[in-house]
Amino acid sequence: MEAVTAPEVAPGSTLKVKEASPADADLPQASPQRGAGSPTPQLLPPIEEHPKIWLPRALRQTYIRKAGDTVNLLIPFQGKPKPRAIWTHDGCALDTSRVSVRNGDHDSILFIREAQRADSGRYQLSVQLGRLEATATIDILVIERPGPPQSIKLVDFWGSSAALEWTPPQDTGNAALLGYTVQKADTKSGLWFTVQERCHRTSCTVSNLIVGNSYAFRVFAENQCGLSETAPITADLAHIQKAGKESQRLSTERTIGSYHPLLPPHLIFQPKIIWLKNKMDIQGNPKYRALTHLGICSLEIRKPGPFDGGIYTCKAVNPLGEASVDCRVDVKVYDNSIQYQVLKAMLKMTCSLLLCAFQYKL
Repeated sequence: MEAVTAPEVAPGSTLKVKEASPADADLPQASPQRGAGSPTPQLLPPIEEHPKIWLPRALRQTYIRKAGDTVNLLIPFQGKPKPRAIWTHDGCALDTSRVSVRNGDHDSILFIREAQRADSGRYQLSVQLGRLEATATIDILVIERPGPPQSIKLVDFWGSSAALEWTPPQDTGNAALLGYTVQKADTKSGLWFTVQERCHRTSCTVSNLIVGNSYAFRVFAENQCGLSETAPITADLAHIQKAGKESQRLSTERTIGSYHPLLPPHLIFQPKIIWLKNKMDIQGNPKYRALTHLGICSLEIRKPGPFDGGIYTCKAVNPLGEASVDCRVDVKVYDNSIQYQVLKAMLKMTCSLLLCAFQYKL
């Protein structure tokens, strides 16, 4: 019998010497002595090639398949005499109702006809020759489309923009999400159009909506397999209305100095609110969210950054004239973190008060 020397190890495999086991006791052993009448001993055949596994390069990282795809792995090995090849899944024997194995003289094939997510896990091939053993590990990940986001909500709409928020899906399809796809549809045509792809946040602002239309929105989740099969739709519609000449019944009595003027409702015009930063129009910029409620105008800065400092101007315009107010936003850094003294610039103004001022000025 040839002497056992330090064996080589093939890339992607591990070689080790097993301890003696009861199974080894069943193998024929050479008898050191033979007495009279003893049967002729059977010697173990010499090991001509140590067991090795040649793991393909593509299988040295996680092997990803889509649900329903076929898994067909051919793993070459060597060993002489013919070694014994054994597969395990997460340390347990294979489920032969789903996975089949064919072992040849120089390779082993693992076959799954239609992969399911339950087939994901760590598969190990062990090639044994006597007390020598080579092993290789393969990580298989079976993925499918994610579930839809759990809900979507129309937070607010103003001018030609609408703000949306949604919650992540419960099931990501066994894979990391690549983002969300947001779509809009106007009630006139009922056709869906994509407005954002691969959005990484669970909120967004949709701009450039057409005046006079009403819009619904929906959002899909996306992973490596594609978009979710369904998408939640907003329960509320965003009604994009014309600005400037729409009458609005407000409280018509306002105090200016010692006067208490009374204007008829048909003379009260809703002003158009315009926001500027450093004298540059920021209307429609998704970074900013402009709100108007009960005559109070506010501007919110989404995800503030170090360059958001400056002079912000709120301008109100109607057929009788215009008025504006400035607000300075300063950015200060403390302990390597950005904090803001002012995150909202607010202008308190009521439409009728502004119009009364114009009326008396005229």
